[in-house]
Amino acid sequence: MSTTTLAVLVPLLPFLGALAGLLLGRTAPGFVRPLAVLPTLAAAVLAVVVAVRQGGGTPISAATELTPTGSVPIDLSLYLDGFAVLVAVLVGVVATCVQLYSTAYLREDPRYPSYAALVSLFTSAMLLVVYSGDLMVLLVGWEIMGICSYFLVGHYWETEAARSASLKAFLVTKLGDVPFLFGLFALATDAGSFQITKILGTVAAGGLDHPTLIALLLLAGVAGKSAQFPLHTWLPDAMAGPTPVSALIHAATMVAAGVYFVARLLPVFAASQAALVVMAVMAAVTMIGSGLAALAQDDIKRVLAYSTIGQLGYMTGALAVGDREAAVFHLLSHGAFKALLFLGAGVIIHAAGTNSLAAMSRMDGLAKRVPDAFWTMTIALLALAAIPPFAGFFSKEAVLVAAEQTATGHSDLAPATAGWVVLVSGVLTALLTAAYAARLWLMTFRGHGAAAPDHGKEPLAMTGVLWLLAVPSLAFGLAFGPLADWLDGSGLTPTLATSLLGTGAAVIGGLLTYGLWQRATAKAAAAPAAIGAAAAAGAATEQPAAVAATMSAATAAAASAAETPEVDEVTHEHPTVPAGPAPDPGRALLGPLYRHAAAGFHLDAVYDRLFVRPVRASAGLVRFLDREVVDTYVRGAGLGPRLLGALVRRAQTGNVQTYLSALLAGAVVLAIATAVLANVNAGS
Repeated sequence: MSTTTLAVLVPLLPFLGALAGLLLGRTAPGFVRPLAVLPTLAAAVLAVVVAVRQGGGTPISAATELTPTGSVPIDLSLYLDGFAVLVAVLVGVVATCVQLYSTAYLREDPRYPSYAALVSLFTSAMLLVVYSGDLMVLLVGWEIMGICSYFLVGHYWETEAARSASLKAFLVTKLGDVPFLFGLFALATDAGSFQITKILGTVAAGGLDHPTLIALLLLAGVAGKSAQFPLHTWLPDAMAGPTPVSALIHAATMVAAGVYFVARLLPVFAASQAALVVMAVMAAVTMIGSGLAALAQDDIKRVLAYSTIGQLGYMTGALAVGDREAAVFHLLSHGAFKALLFLGAGVIIHAAGTNSLAAMSRMDGLAKRVPDAFWTMTIALLALAAIPPFAGFFSKEAVLVAAEQTATGHSDLAPATAGWVVLVSGVLTALLTAAYAARLWLMTFRGHGAAAPDHGKEPLAMTGVLWLLAVPSLAFGLAFGPLADWLDGSGLTPTLATSLLGTGAAVIGGLLTYGLWQRATAKAAAAPAAIGAAAAAGAATEQPAAVAATMSAATAAAASAAETPEVDEVTHEHPTVPAGPAPDPGRALLGPLYRHAAAGFHLDAVYDRLFVRPVRASAGLVRFLDREVVDTYVRGAGLGPRLLGALVRRAQTGNVQTYLSALLAGAVVLAIATAVLANVNAGS
């Protein structure tokens, strides 16, 4: 079987599995799990075969005209280069892990058949984006992912949070898709084709007439899909969906699609220096802002969501300095350890009965209850913090090396300004990343208080997937040498200068967080005694500010530990979260910035005032004008004939004498009028 045929089967098999799952979900529920896992697993295996056959050599392309358009043709085409085949392997492996994990995680969910089918369709759409050689066909997969995310994030549609999150994700990404669509049309108009190979040829020949406009329009869609500032606000709220969905969205689909799109069409963006600088600034703001926000989140999944936003910022930064090899390298390594982090978080939620880090920090022995999650998440968090020799170190260093090369003038692919912006923000983000990774690990696994609930060993379908993903999280970075041959052939080797900068910043962030956590733990242990002494002294109404702050922190932590539908579904029983303050080093790290960071720097409130309220006010004005003005004219247009009809109806008495009298009177009037007019004409 040819490589092209195998590549066609890769996205086709999950699509057929999704279709069969939807058709047989109710009539033959025993087939649901095999139809969810086996087609996705087969697609992953075929993706590996395609990658081996392609081998990082000459790109494989095939195309056939899909439909005549009369102008720019639309082709059903494949374009398989090293980037495409490696990303397809990532998508297939992560999707298979998510499907296996979900068979245990959502085993009691009555809507599992539709959930599994949507995950398969989601996977198929992303694989279509990865392999497609035509931008219009790529757009089909792009939009299918959007609608799948809407349904999957809103899986627990009974709750307001899930409904709002799914709608927000859909609308915010569509807000970026509108200029994205215009950008695609403008690009195809200049290039005369939607085929990627022809577009890249046009760019190489200098045939783009409006490179900056096209790049910025496309960048808007990428910002929405890959959750980059200012269209990133949908991603933290999307945690209202099931945890396996979060793993799929964050690691291998949806948010990865935007970065992959820019990597595939990087010459289009590189044709405009201004667009690269805009991309660099966008990446810098995204990285730093998301790192600060992650330090203030209480929900373990929201911490990981902001982490994803920041890591996508690294990838965007690498693209802004013209190095798509570093961007895709970090995309691949991040996909492995971020999937592991989310699926490990699901095991922890399953065991602890809460999403709240504050609640977990008041549980003792949670690490012993879930040893598989403890060890694998430790590996993943070390990879996230870019500690050598874990995967994240090598891929993040590749980004910093690319930025350093551009900043110092050793690379002319992008302006030096973009290089300095990415380099400085990247080093600062390395410190913040290590800080929030250490905070998550300490608050989750080093809590003090009542014993964590013991529900026995977690299902093998969940723990086995964690260890499978732990392998690339630990060792994938070591493949930076041969991996370069699959990409564009340039080196991905870390340099001493960037290694010292990045690793030094990470070590400082981790140690600082650990020291502040120890101090916060000591204060939290002393707080109950202080509260008791104040109460015994009768000073309950005049407590010291520190004691009052401690009590308010405990109250807030208890409120944040409220059960979610996901917790209701996956826990065996709900433990009582012990009262008391939560030792949170994030408060000391951020100080007065903590409250604002916890609220995402109030961007949702800003957007509400700038966009939502004016749009709703405009809608209210339109409704008023439609009801009070337009409808008035419509009602008036109908009222005139009704009044005229009423008058005519009064004349219809049915009396023949009345009709004859009126006829005679009319005739007399006409005769008199005729005589008068005749005399007037005769006199003139």
